[in-house]
Amino acid sequence: MYTHLISVLRSETCRPRGGCWLAGLLLAAVVGLTGCGGGGTDGRSDSGDVVISLTDAEGDFATYTVDVLSLTLTRADGTVVETLPLTTRVDFARYTDVSEFLTAATVPNGRYVKGTMVLDYSNADIQVEDAGGDAVPATALVDSHGNPVSLLEVNVTLEGRSALPVAPGIPKNLLLDFDLEQSNSVAFAGNDVTVSVAPVLIADVDPQAPKVHRLRGPLQSVDAADNRFRLYIRPFFHPVRTGARRFGSLNIHTGDSTFYEIDGISYQGTPGLQVLDTLPALSAVTARGDLRFNPLRFEATEVYAGSSVPGGDLDVVRGSVVERTPDDRIIVRGATLIRRGGAVAFNDRVTVQLDPSTTVTRQLATGSFDIDAISVGQRIVVFGTVTNDSAGDLQLSAANGYARMRLSALRGTVKGLPDATAWFALDLSAINNRSIDLYHFAGTGVDTASDADAVFYEIDTGALPLDGIGMEDAVAVAGFPTAFGSAPADFTAQTVAK
Repeated sequence: MYTHLISVLRSETCRPRGGCWLAGLLLAAVVGLTGCGGGGTDGRSDSGDVVISLTDAEGDFATYTVDVLSLTLTRADGTVVETLPLTTRVDFARYTDVSEFLTAATVPNGRYVKGTMVLDYSNADIQVEDAGGDAVPATALVDSHGNPVSLLEVNVTLEGRSALPVAPGIPKNLLLDFDLEQSNSVAFAGNDVTVSVAPVLIADVDPQAPKVHRLRGPLQSVDAADNRFRLYIRPFFHPVRTGARRFGSLNIHTGDSTFYEIDGISYQGTPGLQVLDTLPALSAVTARGDLRFNPLRFEATEVYAGSSVPGGDLDVVRGSVVERTPDDRIIVRGATLIRRGGAVAFNDRVTVQLDPSTTVTRQLATGSFDIDAISVGQRIVVFGTVTNDSAGDLQLSAANGYARMRLSALRGTVKGLPDATAWFALDLSAINNRSIDLYHFAGTGVDTASDADAVFYEIDTGALPLDGIGMEDAVAVAGFPTAFGSAPADFTAQTVAK
């Protein structure tokens, strides 16, 4: 029998002025993981498959990009198992709402007593929001003694309630918090920004914190009759179409509710899987969905394929729209630029020129949209052509390209809560984890007087229950801004949580 291990790295960033950045690693040892591959078990009864994924939680690091050199588990008999086949560059700040599958590898059975992660800060790109909400790069990365940080090894002991026995038929979940709340700090001194790094890992067994998972890589095969397909895993910044298949592979299960976007065209259910089946082998695919247990499997809610995946024939910008002009230009902040061919860079400000030829889609929808649907506060992914690659004035044209609207996230305090009415208003503190001071709402309303107001931002909640939410409560809302020039309401909520 084989034992299968699932792991998820989760981190949490707090306001940098408070000096807190948390991260974690979730390990779930289970039997019979459907479709693990890669390292494989090679028919041995003393080992099993390991699937590792990384993520981050909301915070005020605009980018926290470092290289993960190694991720090992140490067994009680001293055996050290390396679970990471290649150095992997990760921007933890990009993973506030999703966990990314990292690798599928072979792990021997046994009782594991320690986890170790080695981080390389020598080529780190760490930028922190200043008091005005602008991203400023760290000018110094130091340890707790003030010495420059290069390689950093982080360990956690697995014992007591945090013990991790890996054995057939004994499912286990282990959460490792990469806890920097007490030891990590950010100091501003004029133009100098010093980040002190001294992380501590804390283990927790059987955590109850489900999160959306993302899997990306080249298409291996499609089994339309069994409603599933299989991907080679190519995580984070690794080129999606090239390179050795050293990260393994995984099956993805689909259903009637699965949404697809393939080459800029939206589908739902079986028609989407059928189109996926027509793509050439090794076509780029990204899937988002849920990790299910009993039996353990990955079920996709969203699938993107072909030219709808960054790293292909178009340049891509993803970030948050903070301003829109009458000539259909949008300003995207907190932007990640992915050049055709796969090169990736962070840039805090990119100007995107929309065009009537831009194909517009929306996450979890198959309806028809145009560029007028894109408004201030929209989290967005735009496929097009870079027209100016100057770091200080980066510009992209979306003519004959794609724009995908993704769920946006609001944080704020309730300032209006009418009785028996399906709306409320927030005094916003952040949109998509960026300071509200960055957002300019001119043109969002049907007239100037109706433009969105950050201190009284009106949210259409439809039939969502608002039980337990009262005035002055701090809440989080996910949904979509109203089409540009159409407010009020300013936003349509899909979820509301205290």
